[in-house]
Amino acid sequence: MKTIKGPAVFLAQFMDDKAPFNSLEGLCKWAKELGYIGIQIPTLDKSIIDLDIASESQTYCDEFKGKINSFGLEITELSTHIQGQLVAVHSAHDLMFDVFVPKELQGKPKKRTEWAIDQMKKAAMVSRRLGLKTHATFSGSLLWPMVHPWPQQPNGLVETGFKELATRWLPILDTFDSQGVDVCYEVHPVEDIHDGDTFERFLEATGNHKRVNILYDPSHFVLQQLDYLKYIDHYHQFIKAFHVKDAEFNPSGKKGTFGGYNDWKNRAGRYRSPGDGQVDFKQVFSKLTEYGCDVWAVLEWECVIKSPQQGAIEGVDFIKNHIIETTSKRFDDFAGSDGDIDENQLKKILGI
Repeated sequence: MKTIKGPAVFLAQFMDDKAPFNSLEGLCKWAKELGYIGIQIPTLDKSIIDLDIASESQTYCDEFKGKINSFGLEITELSTHIQGQLVAVHSAHDLMFDVFVPKELQGKPKKRTEWAIDQMKKAAMVSRRLGLKTHATFSGSLLWPMVHPWPQQPNGLVETGFKELATRWLPILDTFDSQGVDVCYEVHPVEDIHDGDTFERFLEATGNHKRVNILYDPSHFVLQQLDYLKYIDHYHQFIKAFHVKDAEFNPSGKKGTFGGYNDWKNRAGRYRSPGDGQVDFKQVFSKLTEYGCDVWAVLEWECVIKSPQQGAIEGVDFIKNHIIETTSKRFDDFAGSDGDIDENQLKKILGI
């Protein structure tokens, strides 16, 4: 067993153009004052971290890490959710995802993919320079528009999709391997890795690459009506990152999993602040601890009702109260023996 680290917070949803959320220093000061001890850092905004410079300069990385440590904080992981998403984009999503890339790459999907792959490789090097062992990202998706099998899928479509996804990711995974860093894919709707079966398909397509791992977030399983506790039983050896985010699923006679094209507030499945939804976090933390998952508990705030500030404030104690300090002592040790094995005594007890 292993005690989960935390509390930590993912900075992406809190970044803003207003202080203190418009600078790394402001975000660090804010997080520390709330009681967080770790931060997960998005890497798309160069005002926070510049992957191009960091991948070339150990001095830059040392100063970056030192600045964060000076606030009494640790880096849990770097996040390349957006860049990972852009490694594989179906043409149906081209225009919508173009907003995340430099203007000179917009309307150029092949160039965008090349840029995303380059960013991922740089993130591997920067993670190593920062002394990190895990990295958080998305897989991207070529098959998501085909998630419902109508029109009928031609034979081999899914296999071809995962083969291409693996082809794009293998050079990235090899780079992460050379840097000694695990890639933790957030299992998430709209990604080709969105449940257990799709994770296994991707793992197989990569030849069971040892750097393929999981960022576990139970909220995404509530929306899919997938058993998020049994998921840990199946895949605990791959879970090396953890988002603490809640969700609820309230189907009606009018809407269910697909949501009726409604906004988040009016969907049957919607994200909530930890403790406000339906995730049994006592069991989640218990299972992750029992299986010895070496993870940070990172708050990811996404809620359709509660403000981000209240969610961040409450998230500190929520995570603290769920972290289980593992025991090195059995509860019945007071009635036990010294542990030495006496073969003759054992045979007498068994009557043999």
